[in-house]
Amino acid sequence: MASVSATSVSFGCSFNQTKSITASKGCSISLGTTNRRLSSLRFPRLRVYASAKPETVSKVMEIVKKQLALNDSVDLKPESKFSELGADSLDTVEIVMNLEEVFNITVEEDNSQNITTVQEAADLIEKLVADKPTEATSEASA
Repeated sequence: MASVSATSVSFGCSFNQTKSITASKGCSISLGTTNRRLSSLRFPRLRVYASAKPETVSKVMEIVKKQLALNDSVDLKPESKFSELGADSLDTVEIVMNLEEVFNITVEEDNSQNITTVQEAADLIEKLVADKPTEATSEASA
């Protein structure tokens, strides 16, 4: 099996050898000659979920249901989009504010505009909680 080494992992990346890689479900990457730009890149829409804890996802669902006054009969899933649940931009801002309060985090405006689903909210919370310095660390540095 031939290997291809990349000098960069992003669109328009350069590769050291001429190779073609084909993956299942229509994904294909065709590579040009040495140190040429990626000549073609096709991927079907990929859905990647980070591994937010189930309890975090559950708590986010609870907050969303309460904020949007959803009935218990509404089938809320991690991939549920706020807009499809009837949320407008103000509702989304209020959901983010509630999440900040409940999880004791601060969501930057840029990040809050990218939250459109329950899963995205849970993933961001997990990231912010993990990045947040602990009280012991804060006290030690003071």
